[in-house]
Amino acid sequence: MSKTKNLPTEFENLLEESVRTHGHLCPGQVLGVRMSMHGLNLIGINNPRGEDRKKLIVYVEIDRCATDAIQSVTGCSAGKRSLKLVDYGKMAATFVNLDTGKAVRLFAMEDSKDKAKNYFPDIEDKYKCQTEAYKVMPIEELFEWKEVEVKIPEQDMPGRPKRRIQCESCGEHVQDSRDIEVNGKLLCKACAQGGYYS
Repeated sequence: MSKTKNLPTEFENLLEESVRTHGHLCPGQVLGVRMSMHGLNLIGINNPRGEDRKKLIVYVEIDRCATDAIQSVTGCSAGKRSLKLVDYGKMAATFVNLDTGKAVRLFAMEDSKDKAKNYFPDIEDKYKCQTEAYKVMPIEELFEWKEVEVKIPEQDMPGRPKRRIQCESCGEHVQDSRDIEVNGKLLCKACAQGGYYS
């Protein structure tokens, strides 16, 4: 079986662009590109970086290589408020069509790692084997998916901030209802719950 000879051109182009953005080719890049392509298709988004760019939000559940691929393919980003990281440590993502409300969650099947060897038994390095196999494996061997319902709060939608307050403890400003009321005071999360820095 040829490594890439029979791959669809769209997939090859998207993978190439993703690898440029991410910095290297790996199994996560291939999974992220294929997951994105399938997720977008399932929710009816044809041109995520063009005419459909304001119709899409993606929730990713892991801060690993696949997330870069998903960002590259969809054009979604944290800065545009269209890529949401909900770090569950799972190789999964939910694609939401804001126009129709249709949402589909895809997650990578763990046994695809073992099945990869069936496609390229001569490649001894497991990561190289997975990288090549994930390019050609049927989508049903890579992912499971289901329609889900995602209720997106107004303050999480793309666009200008709906609310901005000043923390009554540190004086820094907080946008998008990320403040917390404690004993009648509006505080930033760092002051209310402790920050990741000290």
